[in-house]
Amino acid sequence: MLESKRRAIIFISISLILALIAGFMFLQKVSELNNKLGGTTKVYVASEQIDSRVIIKPEDVETVDLPNKFFVDGSHIKNPKEITNKVSVVPLAKGEIITKSVLKDFAESGDPNNRLVGLFASEKISFDEELEDYDRVDIVVSHQFEGTPKTEIFMSDVFVSRISENNKKKLLGVGLEVSKEDAPKLIHMQNYADSIRVLKANVGKDQPAQEAVKGDKAAEKQAEKPTEKPAEQKASNEKPAKKPAEKKPAEKPSGEGN
Repeated sequence: MLESKRRAIIFISISLILALIAGFMFLQKVSELNNKLGGTTKVYVASEQIDSRVIIKPEDVETVDLPNKFFVDGSHIKNPKEITNKVSVVPLAKGEIITKSVLKDFAESGDPNNRLVGLFASEKISFDEELEDYDRVDIVVSHQFEGTPKTEIFMSDVFVSRISENNKKKLLGVGLEVSKEDAPKLIHMQNYADSIRVLKANVGKDQPAQEAVKGDKAAEKQAEKPTEKPAEQKASNEKPAKKPAEKKPAEKPSGEGN
């Protein structure tokens, strides 16, 4: 009986020692893994389904710990001010990480009745210049109209909602925001036009400079003209010439005789 108790105590002691060793090794492994990941940073995720083009409210988001190894500065959001008065351009599912690329200011989110049509570079579609978000473009199409080749401006001053680039910052395509009525027309041309060229519209950039140059030239011409006074003003300013004083003949003295 005593021998069995002693064996039980020995086994329990050995199991406790092994458990302590296993726990220590586990903590050491976790610490090593955390060191490799570089700690964590709190980032914002959707706490529930967030619809597109709807202002994000505080109760729509929550924070989670993201390992620094996967944290991308400038993309992930860790400051609540970066979500204030923002909308998402795409729907966000619960638990999805919110990034700056899907957010827009509420004032810039566009008309909800408009549609976003993607236009990507191909053999038929070309871009004359590099574009940026919020640019304006004109769309020129070449197609056959009743057997006759025709090139015309199909749309003018179209808003560029977003652009798509590769790793080398080369433009791949754009997202154009058009009305619901114009969206099918643009898609039709995209499918059946012989050629589409997208031209950057420099709206309102050159006109102020030209007006300023014209104003400067007018001022120079005005300065070159001599200032002439009216004839009447000249006459009034001229003083009449003084008449020379007439000399009186000298009087003879009364004492002089014949």
